[in-house]
Amino acid sequence: MAEAAETLSPEGSALDLATDQAVEACDGDAWAAVRALLVANAALEEEVARLSARVSTGYARGRVRPATRSG
Repeated sequence: MAEAAETLSPEGSALDLATDQAVEACDGDAWAAVRALLVANAALEEEVARLSARVSTGYARGRVRPATRSG
């Protein structure tokens, strides 16, 4: 595992730092950190869907697919 740590790019180091910060924000509880990140990701996905639904097809030139409603 030490070899992999030596070959990390600067982006990898930033990812490691962000990971450490996420776990630290949850008082060292990795499970709570993963849960918090999943909740945040779900909120961001909802925001993307909401904004995608508001973008006109003409403005986006067809690059944004209309949001599908689940449920």
